[in-house]
Amino acid sequence: MTLLADQFRSLHRPGDPLLLPNPWDVGSARILSTLGFRALATTSSGFAATLGRPDTFVTRDEALAHAAAIVAATDVPVSADLENGFADDPAGVAETARRAVAAGLAGFSIEDATARADDPIHDAALAAERVAAAVEAAAGRAVVTARAENHLHGRDDLADTIARLQSFQDAGADVLYAPGLTTADQIRAVVASVDRPVNVLALPGTPPVAELADLGVARISVGGAFAFAALGGLVAAATELRERGTYGYWAAAKSGRAAAGEAFAD
Repeated sequence: MTLLADQFRSLHRPGDPLLLPNPWDVGSARILSTLGFRALATTSSGFAATLGRPDTFVTRDEALAHAAAIVAATDVPVSADLENGFADDPAGVAETARRAVAAGLAGFSIEDATARADDPIHDAALAAERVAAAVEAAAGRAVVTARAENHLHGRDDLADTIARLQSFQDAGADVLYAPGLTTADQIRAVVASVDRPVNVLALPGTPPVAELADLGVARISVGGAFAFAALGGLVAAATELRERGTYGYWAAAKSGRAAAGEAFAD
């Protein structure tokens, strides 16, 4: 467990970003591992979709069982999207962190979102206390990523986002993450303002990998994008069959079947 955490930590190199794809089930995890990715991370929205639910409608027990299944499916380090730690209070977040370590995870993320539409972001001081509790509970046995969620909730205040990330750094977070930043200027400002590896979420309009490397980014993840791309393929195939009565989807199905055959052969 600790060896995988150390391996995962070593993969975070500013200027040489770790490409961290987000599988949504055991099969996609094994395929991504076979394709040569050096680490994986779960996606809360992608996993929720496999259960027919929207994001944030998964329980802690479900998320940790899912993460443990991904860990068991591959030999590479796995980090988990643990949303807001499934708790408001630091003690509850610490319990989630301890259970994440017990699940064999090499890392996990904790965000400052509340999952409440009327009050979407935790108070800054409480958010930092929650990160500190997670770090203390992990005790170096997992890489703790602290997420500032402002820009996913309509709060486009870069100064506040940076201040939060700096407080998370002071609380001991290993990696810092502000999903929703898409411009080079925003990302450059974040990287220059902290002294920890920075993760960027690859969104439409985000600079390409080579440019993010030049900006000093250490990790790039995709969130639920791969999961929803797969569902988009399902919609396209089903629509073709229903509306046109043709089978052009077999071109993609053949490549997917080949990838699955290679990944599942052992």
